[in-house]
Amino acid sequence: MTSGTEQTERSAPGAGRFAGRRIVVTGGSRGLGREVVRLLLAEGAQVATCARSAESLDGLRRSFGASSDLFTRSLDIADPELLEQFVKSAADTFGGLDGVVACAGGARGRGITEATHGDWAATWALNVGHFARLAASATPHLKDSGGGSIVVVSSISGWKPGPQAQYGASKAAQIHMVSSLARELGPHGIRVNAVSPGSMLIPGKRWDRMRQDDPVGYEQFTAEFPGGELVRPEEVADVIAFLLSEQARGVTGVNLPVDRGQNAPTPQGY
Repeated sequence: MTSGTEQTERSAPGAGRFAGRRIVVTGGSRGLGREVVRLLLAEGAQVATCARSAESLDGLRRSFGASSDLFTRSLDIADPELLEQFVKSAADTFGGLDGVVACAGGARGRGITEATHGDWAATWALNVGHFARLAASATPHLKDSGGGSIVVVSSISGWKPGPQAQYGASKAAQIHMVSSLARELGPHGIRVNAVSPGSMLIPGKRWDRMRQDDPVGYEQFTAEFPGGELVRPEEVADVIAFLLSEQARGVTGVNLPVDRGQNAPTPQGY
């Protein structure tokens, strides 16, 4: 595991809902994370983000142009020490933190008889361990700023059963952590919430490939959604931004689904 490359660009914070706000987003180089970073930058925030691939972070920076106030570092979020160093560097660069988003995550392994101990441990580290270490390392900086907001991207798989069990269990743990941390950190002015997306239609990813390669199966899957359409990442990003903002100052300890009313989390259903 290596920390890879790090880059920083600074500019005067712009106008917008997050003008002057300093926010860390893990997993911000693609998919939902990229959309969150884009939205926060557009609304005036200073954003620090990380990903495993230095190349993907370089592409992120190029897409936002030289005026973006963006700090990046390549690292493995499952490495607690590297994650802590990233948070500290972001806070040092920006002069503090006002919010964090645990957007990175994932899963490893197949069904219960096939998944190894390593598969369970890796899935747990990606989702639960990463969220716990991010919250723990950011909390002192949020306290110094007079409070702030922590958001974790969980999943409807955290309470709607679907394959694989190690993924659903780790997402359920994130949701429980939100309730606990909201009580623990509330006295310090820190709000903690979860956003649970449904199946998102992201270009080049699983459901987009299914739409192209298996249109009949995709059409059947859309029946799990009352409106017949999958969730789009920008819809989830809007809700994350709301929870980070002062508009949500009365909201903490909440798991907020953004799933268009989805039933089963996958075409297999349960």
